[in-house]
Amino acid sequence: MHALNPRTTALIVIDLQNDFLAPGGAYHRGDAVSSQAHALPARVAPVARALKAQGGFVAASQFTLWPDADGEPMISPHLKRLRPFLAKGDFAAGSVGHANVAELDGLVDVSVWKVAYSAFFNTQLDWVLRRAGISSLLVAGIVTNGGVASTVRDAHMRDYHITVLEDGCAAPTPAMHDAALADLQTVADVASCQDILDGLR
Repeated sequence: MHALNPRTTALIVIDLQNDFLAPGGAYHRGDAVSSQAHALPARVAPVARALKAQGGFVAASQFTLWPDADGEPMISPHLKRLRPFLAKGDFAAGSVGHANVAELDGLVDVSVWKVAYSAFFNTQLDWVLRRAGISSLLVAGIVTNGGVASTVRDAHMRDYHITVLEDGCAAPTPAMHDAALADLQTVADVASCQDILDGLR
């Protein structure tokens, strides 16, 4: 594994938000939360805490559904097909459902609001990371084959060194998770959350 320099490393947390994971959130209401995803905040938060304790940086992406002129969420056609339960108020900017999960309270330095899979697409994430002197990324969150994979590939195109936290990510099924990780090994290292914690000690 690539040697960690905490001061040039950022943890990027993809979409660990209440509407995806919390009881009463949109995906809970739609019965679309996997047990693997539920386990992520408790694994990722210690990595964030340890990295920050050594001068590292933590950024989070927050999936956002913006309202149209009638106040209805503008949902892309493919997402509407996949998640027909999404409704007015879900992932609304600044709402409780839009917020990062409670386990990340006090740990996130910068959040970017995104409308597509990648945390880099139409956000200021790259600008923030460059200004913060970041050259290496640890990536965690949901889903491995969606937001995580897209963010990792966009980071690779921007010449960051990337490590995907294999047990800090989840997909709808373990098979999809494993296939995505295998594919991402062409552009990123893969390590466990414990590997990172050990490397920071």
